Order: sequence, then structure tokens, then C-alpha cells
Amino acid sequence: MAVDPSQFHLLNVADTCSIWNILSSLRLYRAASSANCSFCCTVFVLYECLHKKRKRILPEDEELKSRLKQERDSQKIIACSLDVADLQDVEILENRRRLSKGELSSIAFAKKTQQAFLTDDQKARKLAETVLASRMTQTTPHLFGWLFFTYTLADGDKDSIIQEHERLNRPLRKHFEEMYFEALRCRLLAQSTTCHDEVSDSTLREPE
Repeated sequence: MAVDPSQFHLLNVADTCSIWNILSSLRLYRAASSANCSFCCTVFVLYECLHKKRKRILPEDEELKSRLKQERDSQKIIACSLDVADLQDVEILENRRRLSKGELSSIAFAKKTQQAFLTDDQKARKLAETVLASRMTQTTPHLFGWLFFTYTLADGDKDSIIQEHERLNRPLRKHFEEMYFEALRCRLLAQSTTCHDEVSDSTLREPE
């Protein structure tokens, strides 16, 4: 499904990779917050982010964990528990595609609460699009593009955000670049349509 940067659902259940990507750039995260976007996660995602053992932990990983702990402690990113029915949904989804418990629980919780599912994993996105309502599966580059479309971010913010993102070894430069230009294209198209409508309306008025 083509991504439309003119539309973005404000309430999001984020999986592990998307949490890292939105927190990788504080400028991006603050812009999203100022635009009234909210992000929650499941307890499975919180475990994957903060407690799951890794073969190697880099300084960049520790910085992202520190940022998440700060947002959790201030209750700006809330970790939500799942009930028995949610866990049954996770088991059903697990039989359809092998993904992490974090991704599967996020899809199940997004469906239950009628929020959007925010993911930057292609397999999780494809599964979510078969489970959730239309356009309720979103990505961090989609958020990035929408913030430019709505003028929440200025053109000069693009490179700064990408540099912040890459300093923490995050991989979305190509997708950010593509969504930035798509946002500009859609913004220009929207402006052209508005101008055309205004001109058409003026031609219908009777001369005074």
C-alpha cells in the first residue's frame, strides 16, 4: 500500500525497532510530540528494549535505552499489559508468521485499542496490514514525511534529524530521504489543488 504523508494517525502502538528509530533523533521525537502524536508499547516490547540479553551492547544501544527509560519514567511512553484474550491473539498471529513477541503483541494490542501499529519491520508491516483496519499500519519514515507535510518540521531539519539518527547506528536514511521528497510532492499537489479550486470558484461568481 502506498504511503500518504498527508495523513498520519496520532495514537500509536510502537514495536521495538520503531521505538529505537523515533528516539534516535530527539528533534524528530520532540516534533512528533508537539504535533500531538503519542506512542505506547507493550510489556513485551519494553522487555526486548531494556532487558533482553544481547551478544554485544554498544554505547549507542545504552543511549537509546537511557532515552526510553526517561520517557517511560515520565509516562510519555507507557508500557501496557496484555490480558488473556490479547495473548490468545498473539498465539494466533504467531502461527501465521514468525515474528518476535514484541511485534506480535503490538499488533494485537493495536487491534484491541484501535490505535495504529508503528513498525519499521517489513514482515511485521505486511502481517499487520492483513489484520488491522486500512491505513492503521505506519512507519517512522511515514511520521517523518507527515511532519514535513504539515510544516511541523522545516526543510532545514531534514539533515539534522538524519545525522542524529545515524549517529546512533540507525538505518533509515534512504527511507527518510524518499519520504521527505514525497511529502514535498504531496504538499505541492495539495497547494495546486487548493489554488485550482479557488480559481474555479471565482469564475462561477456573477460579476458585480
